[in-house]
Amino acid sequence: MLRFIRNDSSATAPLTLDELAARLDAIGGFEARPLIAVAVSGGPDSLALVLLADRWARQQGGAARALTVDHGLRPESAEEARTVAGWLAARAIPHEILIWGGDKPASGIQEAARDARYGLMAEWCRTHGCLHLLAAHQREDQVETHLIRRRAGSGIDGLAGMSAVRELAGCRLVRPLLRVPRARLLALLADEGQAFLRDPSNLNPVFERARLRLAPERLGGGDLDPIVAELHVSGRRRIERERLLDRLIAGAVVLHRAGFGILDPAAIGVADPERAERLLGRVAATIGAAHYPARLARLARLRTGLLAAPNRARTLGGCRFVAWRGRLLVLRELAAASEPARVEPGACLVWDRRFAVELAPAAPGGFMLGYLGQSGAIATERSEGDLPRLVHPVLPALWDGEGLAAVPHLGYRRCGVRLLPGVSFRPANPLTSAGFTVV
Repeated sequence: MLRFIRNDSSATAPLTLDELAARLDAIGGFEARPLIAVAVSGGPDSLALVLLADRWARQQGGAARALTVDHGLRPESAEEARTVAGWLAARAIPHEILIWGGDKPASGIQEAARDARYGLMAEWCRTHGCLHLLAAHQREDQVETHLIRRRAGSGIDGLAGMSAVRELAGCRLVRPLLRVPRARLLALLADEGQAFLRDPSNLNPVFERARLRLAPERLGGGDLDPIVAELHVSGRRRIERERLLDRLIAGAVVLHRAGFGILDPAAIGVADPERAERLLGRVAATIGAAHYPARLARLARLRTGLLAAPNRARTLGGCRFVAWRGRLLVLRELAAASEPARVEPGACLVWDRRFAVELAPAAPGGFMLGYLGQSGAIATERSEGDLPRLVHPVLPALWDGEGLAAVPHLGYRRCGVRLLPGVSFRPANPLTSAGFTVV
């Protein structure tokens, strides 16, 4: 059921354009005449953000585009998206509706919907040359995230909450409102006379975040200042920890464009245990393409095992750690890899959460893409380069109707094969990122 809500009065001062401008300035990284996208659900937070973000972009000589994802999870979602479009059209704010089509999962629906939203909006940004996607997560959202992670036993990184900047595929997600109370956004809408929508799933007690909202005493009884202060301290500590970890990674890890890593095992013994385990976790996430970070206990066991028996191969998070010439090769674990995928002319896809694949529309036919070891095939012709034999089974390979067509990273291509797909290593979990940002 569609619910329109108008917030008619508030004793709280509304967020101002100057304050948003200061927060965006502190984040930085915008071009002189920025093109920005704003995620707009129709709720009060995102509507408040798009009203101010549109004015900010115009002041800079740039432009804002509002994006609403119709997830199709509720019968009224399409009507809600059209309502948002009407509100923004009345304010001359350009708006597009993106549709999440196809079958929906039976479980983990909130996570799947979130991934789909960001995927659709990031794709829009890539297509339109937009480098910045703004999201309206605010102070209460940040506190909820902190409390959920605290209950789950997260370390410093998790307790720091959401970063003000996060990298997506082709753009960055910017959250300028993380320290802004929701009441100030509601006050802005009241001043503007702007109605908004409420998503009933936000108060569905089946979800942990909703249970926090339904029990204010779990959010500090309304006094969020101590939690916000703890978040800020954790954020600053995370930034320093990331700086030290990135320095360690730079000296200890080499990534190869074929999708494997080479790790200096001495770094594991020299670094303090906690940092060494975080190093292993980063490498495993990048090569193994896992959806979630490895558990701390598993990282500790891996570090201990590598130090105690460095010549013994071990697995973690969808990858293998194998001794090689005084180094450790970090390879994709075939048993955890995606099944081979069909690549048709004109295709543009991501396979195994690790490789971006494109095939020109003019290609005479399609290919199957998989790892060389998934078929047991071996490239018998002389190959270019000298990649370790241990790596060969997990190299991307292409097959057509006549058999093995190419192994690009070995320089192998069967005679007569032309217009191969481009295969680029673009892991879902980069080894390093923009870094945690506090504003």
